[in-house]
Amino acid sequence: MLERRIREKVMAFVMAGGEGSRLYPLTKDRCKPAVPFGSRYRIVDFVLSNLLNSDIRSIYLLVQYRPQSLIEHIRKAWTVSTLFPEQFVTVVPPQMTRDGSLFGGTADAVYQSMNLMDMHRPDLVAVFGADHIYRMDVRQMMRFHCENQADITVAALPVPLKQASNFGIIETDDSGRVTGFLEKPAQAKSMPNDPLRVYASMGNYLFNAELLRAALEEAHQRGETDFGHHVLPRLLQTHRVFAYNFASNVVPGAKPYEEQSYWRDVGTLDTYFEAHFDVLGLEPSFDAFNPEWPIYSSHYQGPTARIIHGEIENSLLGAATIVNEATIRNSILRREVVVEPGARIEDCVIMDYASIGAGVRLRRVIIDRHNRIAAGTEIGYDHDRDRAAGYHVTEGGLVVVPLGDPRYYSRGGYRIGGGYSE
Repeated sequence: MLERRIREKVMAFVMAGGEGSRLYPLTKDRCKPAVPFGSRYRIVDFVLSNLLNSDIRSIYLLVQYRPQSLIEHIRKAWTVSTLFPEQFVTVVPPQMTRDGSLFGGTADAVYQSMNLMDMHRPDLVAVFGADHIYRMDVRQMMRFHCENQADITVAALPVPLKQASNFGIIETDDSGRVTGFLEKPAQAKSMPNDPLRVYASMGNYLFNAELLRAALEEAHQRGETDFGHHVLPRLLQTHRVFAYNFASNVVPGAKPYEEQSYWRDVGTLDTYFEAHFDVLGLEPSFDAFNPEWPIYSSHYQGPTARIIHGEIENSLLGAATIVNEATIRNSILRREVVVEPGARIEDCVIMDYASIGAGVRLRRVIIDRHNRIAAGTEIGYDHDRDRAAGYHVTEGGLVVVPLGDPRYYSRGGYRIGGGYSE
């Protein structure tokens, strides 16, 4: 009965305005949540799917940096229901205050959108990030919140103690009540009952709605703009703030071989690239196939992939991709990728509408959308040559080919409009 009441009176703000500067050039023309991931998703699809599968269906995306690609994706892929007014995913831009400023931080973004809470009058408000790859049953976090009579609950990821300096760390007492927030500390207090790990903040919060409203009003008066840096450290002195252990979250349909509590920040090009390999293999760390907890995305209407002939090993091929007399290993090819004879692709991510010419050799390369890689080209074998060609090379040796001409489509050449709906 309690869960039913919560489901009916909960709404979500998803923080989707991130610039994602460390993912440049993938974020040159799009915000981080709109960056493609895997064979058919975008990063934002993971948090939206988690909320929707958890029966949280009043969802506002707060956008800011280069939002158009994200707006188009939400418009095409995330029409939840036209019959029930409380079920929606809606994009909310900055409200342009009198001084013309945009969102000053996470707390300021929600403050500017507080009128939306007046429309729904929720009991609980979820404030979640849009930058991570994971599955989470948020209902279990809500249950924990209610059982502990919490005012605020922060999702906490157990990480090795030696990695504390890479995260915002949450310190708690034995009951799980938060006693401190530390930003990337050199030393931190370990988790209760686990001296080898610490709690890292996942940037996902549950608030009692009336407290959130009062806290944001006070934060605005104080000039505070961010939850993690300003609002939460102040509130833990006067309110019941608890850490929810993400390791205890059990998602329906998860396989025994999957990594328990899988969560990736994908904040840099190298971590983003490495996360793609977590979905490959016979028993992947993160299995995208889960009918009990699907990751929703676009409604692309094109045909299935076509393999004429070739050698393909441990790879994913998106819809309408064509492979002809090519070698593909440990790679992900998204929709409408064309691979011509003699091409060799190893440890790569090839995004939508890219054409890989005859005899091309690619190794540890991300090819962004709408690119035509000319016959005989080699990328990933000589980094000096790659840089000279205008490609981005990371410290880890990953090569990124930026977004191509948006008018170019691998199947059909240059055209106006995208053809099949995404």
